[in-house]
Amino acid sequence: MIDVTIANFEQEVIAASMTTPVLIDFWAPWCGPCKSLGPLLEKVEVAYAGRFKLAKIDSDQEQQLGSAFGIKSIPTCILMMGGRPVDGFTGALPEGKIKEFLDKHLPGENEVLAQSEANEAQALLESGDVQSAQDKLAEALAADPANDDVRFDYVKLLIGTGQLAPAQSALAPALVQIPLQLRFEALRQWLKALEFVSTDPRGQWPYEQFDALIAQNKRDFDTRLAKARVLMSEGEWTAAMDELLEIIMRDKLWGEETPRKTFVAILELLTPPRPKNAPGATGKTAAGIELLGKAVVQEDPQAALVSSYRRKLSMMLN
Repeated sequence: MIDVTIANFEQEVIAASMTTPVLIDFWAPWCGPCKSLGPLLEKVEVAYAGRFKLAKIDSDQEQQLGSAFGIKSIPTCILMMGGRPVDGFTGALPEGKIKEFLDKHLPGENEVLAQSEANEAQALLESGDVQSAQDKLAEALAADPANDDVRFDYVKLLIGTGQLAPAQSALAPALVQIPLQLRFEALRQWLKALEFVSTDPRGQWPYEQFDALIAQNKRDFDTRLAKARVLMSEGEWTAAMDELLEIIMRDKLWGEETPRKTFVAILELLTPPRPKNAPGATGKTAAGIELLGKAVVQEDPQAALVSSYRRKLSMMLN
């Protein structure tokens, strides 16, 4: 538990909630129900052993914060996740109801362990220790097999380091999901490209050999697709998409729409991950508590590239 003021709000609530949910307790010294709720919240925080962090705000002393959250009565609790409010309640709830509220949103113990391992993996990747990062992601997935974010990161790392058979095995559970997530379909298409390069003789052709055949027949779609897959295997993503667009422009349905599916997969692989502090929607919880926020739109060059090629695909399909 920590006392929060306007001075440390950004660090102790906004920044902290990027990695650990933060439950804000708006209270006041004169408030009777606050005096009964406060100790229960502290007890639950201890019992949940790091699954969330309790932040207490004296609404009399910090009226600016209370106003920002639209607090109309106390005690009021707001749950912050990823830098934004996601839910809340008013009044002095009993311990069981507090836990019921939290359990709707907080990750389970295995999920917490998996996320911790995943965070360590990210730090290891940034430091260049790829093998240790892979080991951490494997541990995270073992702790929480249903964690799609960890599975995606793990499979992507395996593919990126050329471990195609383990990647295929780790990806398989995600491919039977209904509906199939686009990001996992993207990984499957990437795997197909790399497997093509390693098993088909054309995977070793120089680009000039592809171009010579295409020059003879602009509708040699099989050769164009093969070239696109070779380009994908070498990380030449935009050149691969340009080749796929040539097929789509001439025949949208060719090859059971494999060019379109492959193009969409590349877009998904190139799309920058959504920032953890992405703004949430402004609105109210079921309890009627106002959740205030503002949208900030930032587009980096990678996102601009993806947007550009999405428009190109849309033009070809319409």
